Amino acid sequence: MKIGFVGLGNVGAKLAGSLLRNGHDLIVCDLDPERMQSFVTAGANAAETGAQLAALCDVIITCLPSPAASAAVLERDDGVLSALRPGAIWVEMSTTDANEVKRLGTRVTDHGGTALDCPVSGGCHRAATGNIAIFAGGDRDTFDRAMPFLKNLGRRVLHTGPLGSASELKVMTNYLATANLLTVCEALVTMKAAGHDMATTFEAIKVSSGTSFVHETESQLILNGSRDVNFTMDLVLKDIGLFQKLADDHDVPLELSPEFIRIMRDGQARFGTRAQSDRIIERLEQATGLSVLADGFPAELVDNEPEAEGYEVKPLNQNT
Repeated sequence: MKIGFVGLGNVGAKLAGSLLRNGHDLIVCDLDPERMQSFVTAGANAAETGAQLAALCDVIITCLPSPAASAAVLERDDGVLSALRPGAIWVEMSTTDANEVKRLGTRVTDHGGTALDCPVSGGCHRAATGNIAIFAGGDRDTFDRAMPFLKNLGRRVLHTGPLGSASELKVMTNYLATANLLTVCEALVTMKAAGHDMATTFEAIKVSSGTSFVHETESQLILNGSRDVNFTMDLVLKDIGLFQKLADDHDVPLELSPEFIRIMRDGQARFGTRAQSDRIIERLEQATGLSVLADGFPAELVDNEPEAEGYEVKPLNQNT
C-alpha cells in the first residue's frame, strides 16, 4: 500500500514520520520544499502536486491548517481528485468542519474513492511517537482497510461512526481543552497573587479532582516560561469557532463558548495572530503585574511512553 501525505506542518510532519519509521511506502507533498527534502533524505519520495501524488497512491492523507486548504488540495486543477485511483482512500487528518468533510467525501466517492475523517488528539509530542489518539469517521469497511496504517499513526483509534462524526467530536475535545487552559491560567495567577509557591500549586492541582491533561502538560510550559506548545491562537480560534458553529446549527445556547472566543481574540490582539496559545496567561500577568514562573519545569513536552502498535478502542455498548 503506497501512502501519500499532504501537509508537513507541526502535526503533519510528525504523523508522516511515524509512517516512514514503521516502514510504509510514503510519498510526501508540501508547499515548503525543505520540509519535503528532509523526508526524501529519510527515505520517502516526493510529489509536486496533489495530482502527482494521487496518481501513485492507494491512500492520500491530508493534514492542513484549514478547510479551505484541504478543499484546494483536492479540487484545484492539479489536485488529488483529478488523478484519484479507483478504490483509493482519502483520509482527512486536519481538524476541520464536518460539513466540508462530508462535501469533499462525496466528491471523492463520485471519483471512485472512499473517505475517512481522522483527526488526532493528544499534542504534537504524542504525534511524534505514534502514541496520539485518532478519531475515525467513515464506513466500517474503509475503516478496516485503513487500520493497518492507522495503528502506526496512533495508539488508540476510535471508530466514531459515519464520515464527519470524528470531526465533530474533535472540535468538541478542543473546546474542552481550551476551557481547561483558560481555567488553569486563572487558577495559577490567583494562587500566585495569594502567595502560594507555584511548584506546590502545580502538584496540588495534579493530585486533585481539578487536574486535566492540559494542566499536566501545558502548565509545565507555562511555568517554565517557554509557553511553546506548538499550537497557536489562530488554530484555537478555528477549532472553538467550529464548535460554536456546531452548537448554533443545533440551537444550543452556549454561554461559556462566546467568552472563550472573546478571550482568545484579545490574546491575538495583544500577542499576535499566531502567538502560542499558552501565552494567553500573559493577559492576567499584565493585569496583575505578576510573573507566573517556577524552576524545574521543561521548556518542551516529551512523550516518554514507549511506542507500540495501536489498537481500536470500542465504546462500552459495542464491547460484545
